[in-house]
Amino acid sequence: MSHSAAETSDPEGPPPRPRPPGTIRVGQISHVDVLITPSWFVIAGLIAIIVGPFADGYQSGLGLWKYVVGLAFAVVLYLSVLLHEASHAIVAQRYGHEVSSITLHFLGGATSIEGESRRPGEEFWIAVVGPLTSILVGGLAWLAEPFTPDGVLLMVVHGLVFANLVVGVLNLVPGLPLDGGRVLKAAIWRLTGNAHRGTIVAGWGGRATAVLVLFYPVAYESWSGDRADLVDYVICAIIAAFLWAGATQAMQSAKLRRKLPSIVARDLARRTLAVPAELPIAEAVRRAQEAEAGSIVTVDTRGEPMGVVSEAAVLATPEARRPWVEASAVARTLEPGMTLPATISGEDLIRAITFLPAHEYLLVEEDGTIFGVLSTADVDQAFRER
Repeated sequence: MSHSAAETSDPEGPPPRPRPPGTIRVGQISHVDVLITPSWFVIAGLIAIIVGPFADGYQSGLGLWKYVVGLAFAVVLYLSVLLHEASHAIVAQRYGHEVSSITLHFLGGATSIEGESRRPGEEFWIAVVGPLTSILVGGLAWLAEPFTPDGVLLMVVHGLVFANLVVGVLNLVPGLPLDGGRVLKAAIWRLTGNAHRGTIVAGWGGRATAVLVLFYPVAYESWSGDRADLVDYVICAIIAAFLWAGATQAMQSAKLRRKLPSIVARDLARRTLAVPAELPIAEAVRRAQEAEAGSIVTVDTRGEPMGVVSEAAVLATPEARRPWVEASAVARTLEPGMTLPATISGEDLIRAITFLPAHEYLLVEEDGTIFGVLSTADVDQAFRER
C-alpha cells in the first residue's frame, strides 16, 4: 500500500542495508525479502478474536477452535495483502528499480522501492497495480463463492471478497501515502511536467483524507442516528494519524528532493592532508594547520588511504598525550562504502551516505587519487542553506 535499497553482494558497492530492528524474515518473492513486524502478531490476534465468533455462525460446535479459524483467516487475509505488495514490487523491478523488502505490519503492508519514478507512466503503473490486484483477488473470491461448501471455508471466502474489495477501492483514494495518492501524483505530473507539484497536491489530498477519517465517527452518528463505539474512534484516530504522517513525510521528501541536484560532493569537500598512519597526532595536526587542510587521512607505506582522522577523537585526546599517540589511533578505518567518487551528487550521494552512516567519507578522483573528505555535517548545512 505504501512504498519507500536493495541488498547487494558487490564488495565494491555499498554494504547491505540492515533489516529494520524487530522484523522477522519469513521468505522471499522475486528475490525480495518478505518481513513481518511484531505488530502483525497483535493484529492477527485481534482478527482471531473478532472473526472467531462469526465462525460459529457458519459452523456450529467449534468451541475454542473458532479462534484458530479466526487466526487462519488472518493469515489468509495477509497473504492477499502480500499479493498486493508483491505486485508493486514486481512492476517496480520491471521498470529497473531495486526493491529491498516487503513488510507486513499492523495497518497492512509496505514495499520498499529504491529511487523515484522517472516518468509519470512509471509512477502510475507501480502504484495502481496494487489496488487492481486486491480488486482482482476479491473478484476471484466472489466468483468462487457459489462453488464453496458451507462452513468456515465459505466464511473465509466471504471475508476475502469483502476485505480485498474494500482495500482495493480505499487504496485508490487520491491522497498519499495511499496508492491513489501516487496515481494522483502521476496525473498532476503528466499535466504540469512537475513531479514535485504532483507530490505536494497528493500530499494535501492525503491530509484531507486523514481529517475526513478522523471525523468519520461523528459524521456516522449524525447520519445514522446510531452511537459510534469508542473502538471506532480509536481505530479512526490511528488511521488518520498514519495518513497524516505519511502525507507529511512524502511532502517533506519532495521538498528535499528538489534540493538534491544542487548537492555535489566535490563542492562540499574539505581540503585533506594525507599523513603516515604512524605519525603522532600532534605532528599530523601541525602539518594540517600549516597546509590549511580541514581534514586528515592516514595512509600506509604505499600511500593507500587507510582511515579518516576523527576531529572529535583528536579533541578528546589530551594535548600532553598527542605527541605519543599515532594518528591511526584516532582514525576511523575506511570500510567499503566510505570511499566515494568526488563526482557523486544528488540522490546518489544521499543514498550512499544512508547505506553506511559515518561522520566523514573519503572522496577520490577517477584514477583513485585522494580529492578530499566529505563531512555529513557539511551536507546537512548545505541542505539548510538551499
